[in-house]
Amino acid sequence: MSNNYPEANNVLFEKLKIVIEEKKNMRDPTIEILHKAQEIFGYLPIEVQEFIAEELNIPSSLIYGVVTFYNFFSMKPRGKYVINVCTGTACYVKGASRLVQMLEEELNIKLGETTRDKKFTLTSVRCVGACSLAPVLVIGDETYGRIESRDKVKEIINSCLD
Repeated sequence: MSNNYPEANNVLFEKLKIVIEEKKNMRDPTIEILHKAQEIFGYLPIEVQEFIAEELNIPSSLIYGVVTFYNFFSMKPRGKYVINVCTGTACYVKGASRLVQMLEEELNIKLGETTRDKKFTLTSVRCVGACSLAPVLVIGDETYGRIESRDKVKEIINSCLD
C-alpha cells in the first residue's frame, strides 16, 4: 500500500483494497467499487479516489468524473440521515423551495450541508417518482409526501431522533 495515506486510515484502506481485488476483474467495476468505498469511509475524499485509481491502474480523473456525476456519491462527510428533497417539476410547483427553506431553518444548515452533530445532511434530487405526493422528501428508504407545514417538518426530523 502507498505511504500517502494516514496511518489511522490503514485499516479502512486495507478493507478497500480487498474489495478492489474481489471486483477489479468485473467488466465495469468502478461504480460498484465506489459504492463499497463510500460504505467503508462514509464518503469519497480525493485520497480514496486516488487510491482506487492507483489500484485499478486508471487515471484519477476518471474516478473523479464518476463521483461528481452521480448524486449518490459524496466527497464530503454526510450525516447519519441524508434528507433528499425532490425538486422535480411536480414538487417544485407544489412548494419544494418552501420545504427546503423550512428544513434549512429547522436544521440550521443550508442545502448541501451537514449539521454539526453529523445527524443530518440536506440535499436535493431531481425526481423521486412520487409526483402525486408532492412536495416530497426521502430519508433512507422512507418517502414523506405532502409536506407543507413546519409542524410536519419537525415531526419528520424528530422521528429520526427517536
